[in-house]
Amino acid sequence: MERTFGSSPLADEDYHFICKVVYDQSRIHLGKDKKTLVSSRLAKRLHHLQLPNYGEYCRLLRSSEGSDEVRFLIDRISTNHTHFFREIRHFDFLRQTAIPQWSARLSSRRETFRLWSAACSTGEEPFSLAIHLAEHYQPADPAAWFIEGTDISTRVLEQAKGAIYSTEHAGAVGPELLRKYFQKGTGKWDGYFRVKESLRRCVRFHHLNLLEGKYPFVELFHVILCRNVMIYFDKPTQEDLIARLTERLAPGGYLLVGHSESLSGIRHSLRLVQPAVYLKQA
Repeated sequence: MERTFGSSPLADEDYHFICKVVYDQSRIHLGKDKKTLVSSRLAKRLHHLQLPNYGEYCRLLRSSEGSDEVRFLIDRISTNHTHFFREIRHFDFLRQTAIPQWSARLSSRRETFRLWSAACSTGEEPFSLAIHLAEHYQPADPAAWFIEGTDISTRVLEQAKGAIYSTEHAGAVGPELLRKYFQKGTGKWDGYFRVKESLRRCVRFHHLNLLEGKYPFVELFHVILCRNVMIYFDKPTQEDLIARLTERLAPGGYLLVGHSESLSGIRHSLRLVQPAVYLKQA
């Protein structure tokens, strides 16, 4: 009889263990309603590893050789859906308020405008920021602004560093900005666009768990985007995250969270400016 891999249902005991591993490593809280999602995201992995069921997969996670698999698990569980100019009202706020405000303050002091995309996924968010900044700072000044992009998933960071997007994905940028800031692929890259080097050099990507250790940044940020991240955390973790992000925010700087998120009900020192936009008062 041919052996099938990954075909057994996910038992409650195994699901609870996977939830604990994910929480301990990333603080992502998986409730009872995420069992089907977890099962579907890991089914192909069990088949690839030739494991007959989730119990064997949990044994792998527990083993001394399981550290690499734990990292893969976090990659798969992390939700990485994104697109260019997602939640456009945030970009309207940046274009109309935050960028002009901070560029005027910093230019007189010849300081760099620093932004952090704290859950950057495959790079669309930081490159959307880069396009707005390049449009504002004309003629271009390579020392005027800089963007840090971080994510817990090494898989999506590799895509972000490559800065290559399909025509379907990049089309949201619009034809004029696409011609200005992207290179059209040819040959085997037909149907793809790559962000031009003039923008790529102003964005740096690296791996970071937002809730683990000390952040590797010396200078404070004037804008931090941490959007659609808190929805996966419980209240204590949300409070911890906001406190950590606030520490890295310059006085007068802005924190942007997802429009489905709010700081209501958790302790924080920020002032609400408009829905999903918070100010660290000077």
